[in-house]
Amino acid sequence: MMLASAEKVVLGSIAFAIFWVLAVFPAVPFLPIGRTAGSLLGAMLMVLFRVITPDQAYDAIDLPILGLLFGTMVVSVYLERADMFKYLGILLSWKSMGAKDLLCRICIISAISSAFFTNDTTCVVLTEFVLKIAKQNNIPPHPFLLGLASSANIGSAATPIGNPQNFVIAIQSSISFGEFLLGILPAMILGVLVNSVILLSMFWKLLSIEKDEENGSTEMISEEDATSHRFSPATMLHATPLNSQELNSVTENMNGRSSLNLNGNAGHGETLGNQINLGESKMREASTGVVVESTRNSSASKEVWVGDNFPQTREENFPSRRSTRSGLNERIEMMNSPEVAIPVQLSVEEKERLTKRRKKLLWKTSVYLVTVGMLIALLKGLNMSWTALTAALTLVVLDFKDAGQCLEKVSYSLLVFFCGMFITVDGFNRTGIPSTLWNLMEPDARINHVSGIVVLAIVILVLSNIASNVPTVLLLGARVAASVAAISPGEEKKAWLILAWVSTIAGNLSLLGSAANLIVCEQARNSQVFGYTLSFWRHLKFGVPSTLIVTAIGLALIKG
Repeated sequence: MMLASAEKVVLGSIAFAIFWVLAVFPAVPFLPIGRTAGSLLGAMLMVLFRVITPDQAYDAIDLPILGLLFGTMVVSVYLERADMFKYLGILLSWKSMGAKDLLCRICIISAISSAFFTNDTTCVVLTEFVLKIAKQNNIPPHPFLLGLASSANIGSAATPIGNPQNFVIAIQSSISFGEFLLGILPAMILGVLVNSVILLSMFWKLLSIEKDEENGSTEMISEEDATSHRFSPATMLHATPLNSQELNSVTENMNGRSSLNLNGNAGHGETLGNQINLGESKMREASTGVVVESTRNSSASKEVWVGDNFPQTREENFPSRRSTRSGLNERIEMMNSPEVAIPVQLSVEEKERLTKRRKKLLWKTSVYLVTVGMLIALLKGLNMSWTALTAALTLVVLDFKDAGQCLEKVSYSLLVFFCGMFITVDGFNRTGIPSTLWNLMEPDARINHVSGIVVLAIVILVLSNIASNVPTVLLLGARVAASVAAISPGEEKKAWLILAWVSTIAGNLSLLGSAANLIVCEQARNSQVFGYTLSFWRHLKFGVPSTLIVTAIGLALIKG
């Protein structure tokens, strides 16, 4: 494509420059309106400057990509409601063998999670867990934060739904979900392992510091584990019908009355013990009941309180100063009486509570099954956008309530950002500048030889960190594919996969390289659990070697 008129070139470059500045530096002092508004401003300027027409602007918006984004975000919202990410957080510290083990777990779990639930979502929900782990192990959190963000980026490269730029590549290239996964999976697995080794080697001494509290992580596991199994029917069936406040009240009344009984009837301890043994045998025959035991300091044995009516019976008996034997006989008769029989069934409230929790458990299982079904449909090559939308709407229907609260959690600002970016990038392409620059580089960036792959990878790395990875894919994708198709049509898929791999791993180079890095940084800085600021230079010190090594691994393993 030839350069457009000088007017279009200048005005289109101005509009794109404004979009780029606000996308990379959303809080720039002279126009702190953010990324979303910046993308819309760039799109509007492209139309106002007549670089593109309004109809061309509408046509530039890629609806399949927006549908895939929206569907996966809705599914992620319901997975979060179904405690999927909480279980992943618990898995991070379950039976941990130390800080190094925790770091490796963070890398592996974040990589797998981001491959199927996007890297941004993974970083949002796991950052808080990572900070808790660092606090309990008395270790500065930056090794864990770097492991979370970098591994999430690496893992997200493996699937078309792992990150936004892969959405674009999958739709434009028509590569199926299964082909995409098989093409990049070996590079992703080895990349995560190598990234973990780099982290361990850089922070080995820091991770070798002994914890002050050996049981810190164990306490967290048991507490979280108890919470995560709150829907278990087995736990429900063994729950006491009294809440803790009622139980304390009964215990205090019992202790007070036991003291009164001891002062007035100390001589009847042996008889009292014999009678109570009979009561205990009755209790063992009952299937359900509440037993509160109080051990006396004297030689007297236990007193057993059964059912909800016993405290009232004590109020009637002991204040009347009746003999101990007479009171015990009445209690034994009451135990044998059908009116005061030990309850063997759950109350109405307990049945309702149990039913609700069983329904919740069934709903959570349905969410997981629908998600697995969506992944199977994607692997079979069904349309990715409509598969994600179908799964999202299926979850909405299964929830059987107003979906407004869940749909509010969808990042509509991201969808709007993509709309503005599509228009802005399309306008910039129409100026002819990207095509002219590519024509200069294209002879040296052909993937039919090693030097061409290296040059192409360097161009993608640099451009992804300057213009961000999604605009880079929009600018280079079609051109790289066309260049390869002209030389060797069979290598076109490999070119798309290389673009996906390098543009994604480029996000690990610097703190500003990907949205996942910024999410982890902001979440950590604003955390109430363990506030921590991950600096640009600390990230760069790790990011440069990790990015270069992991990128090289992928280039060697990715095949067409």
